[in-house]
Amino acid sequence: MTGTTRTTRTTQPTTLRTDLLALTPHTLVSLANRGLVKRAEKDVAAGSGPEVTVSDDGTVRGRFPDGTDTALPPGLGLDAADCGCAATGVCRHHIGLVLAYQRTHQRTAESAREGDSPAAKAEFVDWTPAEFDDDALTAALGRAALLAAQRVKDRGYVARLHRPTAADPEPRVELPTCTVRFPVPHELGYALTDASAALRGEVVVLAAWAFRAADGTDGAKTADGAATPNTPRTTEVSVGGRTPTATAHLTDGPLRTALALADDLLLDGVQQAGPVFAGSLARAQEALTGASLHWPAGAVAELREQIDAYATRGTHYEAERFALLLAELHARHRAAGHDPVGVLGTKEAPETPLRRVRLVALGCRIGGTARDRTAETYFAHAEAGIALVLRKRWELTEDQSLTGHELAGRRLLGSPLRTLATANVVSEHTSRAADRTVSISRGRIAATSVTPLGSAWRELPGSLLLRDTAAHLRAAGARPPRLIRPRVEAESVRVVEVAAVESVGYDPAAQRLEAVVRDPAGNEILVRAAYNPLCPGGLDALAAALGDEEVHGVSGMLNRAHGRIVLDPLAVLTSEGVIIPDLAPGEGDTTLAMARARSTDPITTALDSALTALAQAAHQGLRRLTTPARTRLTDSAAALQRAGLHTAARLIRDLDTTLHRDGATAAVPAWVDAQIQLAVSLELHVEGAEGLDTAGNPDG
Repeated sequence: MTGTTRTTRTTQPTTLRTDLLALTPHTLVSLANRGLVKRAEKDVAAGSGPEVTVSDDGTVRGRFPDGTDTALPPGLGLDAADCGCAATGVCRHHIGLVLAYQRTHQRTAESAREGDSPAAKAEFVDWTPAEFDDDALTAALGRAALLAAQRVKDRGYVARLHRPTAADPEPRVELPTCTVRFPVPHELGYALTDASAALRGEVVVLAAWAFRAADGTDGAKTADGAATPNTPRTTEVSVGGRTPTATAHLTDGPLRTALALADDLLLDGVQQAGPVFAGSLARAQEALTGASLHWPAGAVAELREQIDAYATRGTHYEAERFALLLAELHARHRAAGHDPVGVLGTKEAPETPLRRVRLVALGCRIGGTARDRTAETYFAHAEAGIALVLRKRWELTEDQSLTGHELAGRRLLGSPLRTLATANVVSEHTSRAADRTVSISRGRIAATSVTPLGSAWRELPGSLLLRDTAAHLRAAGARPPRLIRPRVEAESVRVVEVAAVESVGYDPAAQRLEAVVRDPAGNEILVRAAYNPLCPGGLDALAAALGDEEVHGVSGMLNRAHGRIVLDPLAVLTSEGVIIPDLAPGEGDTTLAMARARSTDPITTALDSALTALAQAAHQGLRRLTTPARTRLTDSAAALQRAGLHTAARLIRDLDTTLHRDGATAAVPAWVDAQIQLAVSLELHVEGAEGLDTAGNPDG
């Protein structure tokens, strides 16, 4: 057909296919792949699209110039539609027919707009997948999918729900090991997930049930099933799972053993934890994992790391972190009867295979002990709207002491670490765990590709690339305290678009770099990075990157602290590309400008001081408390009283009284009470919550 242009022709439809009109280019890429969508767009734009007809039953049919006939019946997704070509699954003809139908409707809408037709205007649809009952789920996904989902529900699972908004109109569910999206209102056939095809039906059912559980819990639905204006846009819900009776049985076994070991540590201190005790902790961790108590198992694993770091004089050891881990085990034990699935973990598979995924690197964090080094490379999974982490560990020989810059040349997935941490990764061999760690294998040739990052950061969805950090933190919704929250890696990792860098300075007392930046919405963000002895040139590289004339974005862990928005940086995107401080060269000998002094409010000071006193008591061991340590406890109680935190002050005094009157063993519950109370109080206070009453009690 050289020299001619083919015109797409469409008969007037009797039924408007709103499902096809709702398919955005991003959704089409998720349903197929970027190459197919680009080719179909090019064909339609060149006039080589299909002749489109619409049947009375709503079936959209197309005949292409090559003679291929394609049909898109209502109620089915593209993968179940008919096509005369030899391709399996979604093909370019399916995509081309959707684009041609949308283009024709657009022309009709533009004509109708001249007559002020309301049908010409696209409207946001506030709806909930809770509207799908089990009959609808069975019809769309099959009975086998419901049976598999029911087995998961019997074990219990936690889901984080994102209800649709005008800015993000797709309902989304973050399941423990995958994400499910519903891009087309009231349609199951187009539901998307990053899980493998074999698991698609099962996880879509689980996502719909999670919305049902949330709507049934808060009762916040209108007559048409949509959320009411007061419904939180982001909600976390536990579905099914263990009963309190079953939980009590579990805690009598592995969890109670772990608690006993934690109490021994609290009584004798970290100095007394030798190799035999470390072996007992390892066995307790294995028992917890075997009982699917994944979150307590994670706390025990981190406790082991703290003990090992102390024994090897590693910088990773922190007395405050050690104390929090001891308290976390008790907190999870106490809260297990209220929400066993969310507090203890679920019996999901260790890893879930994902279908072909595209990951965007967000930077790298280096850690380790005297015996090893670890590299945690963070990735944005744009389709799922979340961040994942790939972890690699290297054993060190006796004479090795590798820095982050020296590790930058080590190869992962066939590429140096410095390349992988600033790359796009497309893989067909990826698995994801419940804690959002990811495993990637190279597999066969071309199954995993590593390519330059390019403009990928700027193309991330709004859930990952933030232009209004305050709005994002508000929308995150209420969460349980960190002591009992699911242990999810990379949960807070985001990219913040930078509109301006206002100051950069070094705090020598705290050994950290602080910079003040603003996002496009005008919010002030404190970029704060602590000195890492394994990466001596890190702070110098970060200061230089933030001093660049063009700072486009900063990736890192985003949280609130002391009422401010704080970002712990991983990487900086500048005019020179992506800079990763932990992999940068240098000895840290650059002279940096001083950071501005910042005042601390009296409540934070009192809580910090009391938690430091409790941590010192745990570090020494209640049986071995020195006189200065006891004095610090009584002084902190007085400071809490002066700050108006009366309950917290009373708990510290109760601990001191019990130690003197009844001895160290009897004082263990008093220490746990005080540590949990103060840790939660400080968390609420620094995050700017209004849930702390004048007595120092977290509401609820």
